[in-house]
Amino acid sequence: MASLQMRAISVVLRLTRKPRTATVERAQRRIAGPKGSAAPPKALTQRHDVRTRPVQGFPCTTVTPRDGGTGRAVVYLHGGSYTGEIAPQHWALISKLADAGVRVEVPLYGLAPQHTYREAYPFVTEVYRDLLAEVEASAVTVAGDSAGGGLALGFAQTLAAAGLPQPRKLVLLSPWLDLTLSHPDLPAFEPRDPWLNIDGTVEAGKVWAGGDDPTQPRLSPINGPLDGLAAMDVYVGTHELCLPDVLLLQQRAAAAGAALEVTVCPGAVHVYPLVPAPEGRAAARRIVEEIARG
Repeated sequence: MASLQMRAISVVLRLTRKPRTATVERAQRRIAGPKGSAAPPKALTQRHDVRTRPVQGFPCTTVTPRDGGTGRAVVYLHGGSYTGEIAPQHWALISKLADAGVRVEVPLYGLAPQHTYREAYPFVTEVYRDLLAEVEASAVTVAGDSAGGGLALGFAQTLAAAGLPQPRKLVLLSPWLDLTLSHPDLPAFEPRDPWLNIDGTVEAGKVWAGGDDPTQPRLSPINGPLDGLAAMDVYVGTHELCLPDVLLLQQRAAAAGAALEVTVCPGAVHVYPLVPAPEGRAAARRIVEEIARG
C-alpha cells in the first residue's frame, strides 16, 4: 500500500495538476504560456560550484562538488512534457547527486512550441561530447525523468551513429517512451493517474515533434533499437500513464538481450523518486548511490 504522504500527494495533484491538461484546449493554453526561469536556485549555488555556459545557443549548467568529487558524472535531462522548464524537484535531485560527489551536467534544452527535438539532439550530443573530453564514458550516467527520460533513451540510441561510446548506465524515471500514447492499455490507466491526461500530453508531444512523424525513435524511443545500449535502470509507479510502455520496453529489452532493471512502485505517482514521500526518498537514495558508486 502507498504511504499516507504518497496518497496525499496524489490528491493534491488530482486537484491542481490534472485539470490543466484535461482537454486539448487547456493543454494548448498551457503550452503557449510563458516559461519560468531555468536559473539554478540560490541554495544550489551556495552549496556547490555552479556555472552555466552556452552550447549551440542553449544553456548548460554544470554542478561540481566542491570537494573534488568521486570522478563520476551524470548528464541529467529534466522532464516537463518538453514544454515546461526545469523545476525545484529536479534541482533537489541534482543537488543530492553533487552531495554524493557526482559532477552533474544539466542541458537546458529549448522548450516547445518555440523549439523542437531537432535542436535538442545536437545540443545534448555536444554536451556529452564535451564531457567525455574530461571524463571516461565508463564513469558517466545519462539520466532523465518523464520527457527527459524519453530524450535520454532516444539520445542513447543515436550514439553509435555519432561515433560516441555508450555511457556506463542509463537511469530513467517514468520515461515518456511513446509520444502518441497509443498503447491499448492506456485508457484504463488514465483514471488512475492523478497528474497526466492522454489528450493533453499527446498535444505537447505534437508541438515537440514540430510536424514530424511522432513515432520515429528520436521522438518515441520505444520504437528504437535496444541492443548495444548501456544497462538501464527504470523507475515507474503503478498510478501513472507511463507504466504500460515501461512494461513493453521491458519485454522488448529482454527480446533484444538488453540489460534493463525495472522498479515498479505500488501506488506511486509519475516521477515518484522526485516527490517528498517515503517511496520517493528511498528511490532517490538508491539512484544517487548507484550513480555515485555503482
